[in-house]
Parts: sequence; structure tokens; C-alpha cells
Amino acid sequence: MDYVMRSVRAEEWPLARQLRLDALQDPAAPVAFLDSYEAAVARPDAFWQDRTAAAAEGGDVRQFVAESPEGEWVGTVTVLIERPEDDVRFGEPAAVNQGHLVGVFVRPEARGAGVADALFRVAVDWAWSLSAPRLERVRLYVHEDNPRAAAFYRRFGFVPSGQRMPVPVQGPGERRAWELEYVIERG
Repeated sequence: MDYVMRSVRAEEWPLARQLRLDALQDPAAPVAFLDSYEAAVARPDAFWQDRTAAAAEGGDVRQFVAESPEGEWVGTVTVLIERPEDDVRFGEPAAVNQGHLVGVFVRPEARGAGVADALFRVAVDWAWSLSAPRLERVRLYVHEDNPRAAAFYRRFGFVPSGQRMPVPVQGPGERRAWELEYVIERG
């Protein structure tokens, strides 16, 4: 695998925007993201600039990308830092200092090449490297109808916590679905 795993840089917001839009057009997008292509493509450049800058500068968010030798971004994962005193971003309030993996995507042509493993390794290693705050666990949510992703998370070492949260119902007649929390504890 000749891919480089690295953090995004603020000036790369057009690439970050395009990768997100591509992810939202993936067939798994309806069960992988709580966002839509239509909503994302309508957001102004300032949104993408701010989002990418926040994920590049550190602080409580870090976005990692897998970059091919040709410079193409083929995958991404973002780590959000959550503390018990923080506002709830997603799911249940944090009981401990934790990382939260979101925005996981690997382009179809790069799947099966170890890209997801490498992205997760760099993201989890970064989370464990923090000393302020020192994280006790890393979590993520997976839609109950996304067994491919759930299998990868289990293989990587994440285990179901038993916590779940409802997916917002989008329209009439849509069935209630659940996002299942998976965690990996500090070893």
C-alpha cells in the first residue's frame, strides 16, 4: 500500500468538500451518514473552509485522509474529542473523556487495500496520544443496517457497548432505525 495517512491542512478545503460530496453519493451513504448530498452541496464555501480549518488546526477535532501517490484522497476519518462537561454532539453525553470517530469513508476503488485499517490506526493512535485530555475510550456509531462497517469495526477491536440511539425519521412511512455504539477502551 503506497497511501500516505495524514491530517488535512486548512487550505485543502476544496478537496475535503469534494471527498465528502463523493462519500454522500456512495450507495451506503443513507446508512453511513446523517447528512445528504443535497444539503452538503448547497453549503457555502465558508462552511467548508471553517470545517476544514478546525479539523486541521487540532483542538477538539482532527480529520485524517489517505492520499494516493498521485495526490488523490481515497479515504477519510475524523476524530471528535468529547468530555463529560461538553455539549452533546451525537448520542449520549460522554461519561468519560473520549474520542468519537465520524465521517468514515473509503472510495470503492481503494477498498480491500488496507486503507480503512491504516486510517483507523492513525486516528486511534492520535486519540491515545493526547494527554490533555487523556482519553479513556474511542467510540463510533454504526447504523444497524450497515453490517459491512460493523464487521470492520469488530475486526479492528471495537465492541458493541449496548447503547443505541434512534436515527431521525426523514419522511412518512419510514421505519424507526437505530445507530449502535461501538467502543474500544484504552488498553
